[in-house]
Amino acid sequence: MPRPDRNQPEASEVLKGAGLQVTAQRLAVFRAVQSSPHAMADEICDNVRGEIGAISRQAVYDALKAMFEHRLIRRIQPAGSSARYELRLDNHHHLVCRQCGSLVDTDSTSGKAPSLNTKDKQGYLIDEAEVIYWGTCPDCQ
Repeated sequence: MPRPDRNQPEASEVLKGAGLQVTAQRLAVFRAVQSSPHAMADEICDNVRGEIGAISRQAVYDALKAMFEHRLIRRIQPAGSSARYELRLDNHHHLVCRQCGSLVDTDSTSGKAPSLNTKDKQGYLIDEAEVIYWGTCPDCQ
């Protein structure tokens, strides 16, 4: 098992801080997201099974959902792709390769969430906007 990164938050403290019950399953799911940013649920499930053994796919989905709802993880779902998960919650965007589907982070140029000051909010209180850039990665060019 890899050594914990001292710059990464301790999983049990993050879960407790959000008011979630700390279980072996949730700890393993959090660590899997932490170690594999942009992983899909099936990949997370495989990583968790490698760490703790048997766990149902539904338990992984439930843990991801709870962590997402408590804003501990971010869920990204580019068009035509399965959802992916990451811990990075700051304002950043994503680059997706149209050829191989790889997804990487890219920092926001403004430092502020994009398009929150749209002219026509139609009564909505906007708190988030998502930007995904599409193109061809260096390996596929």
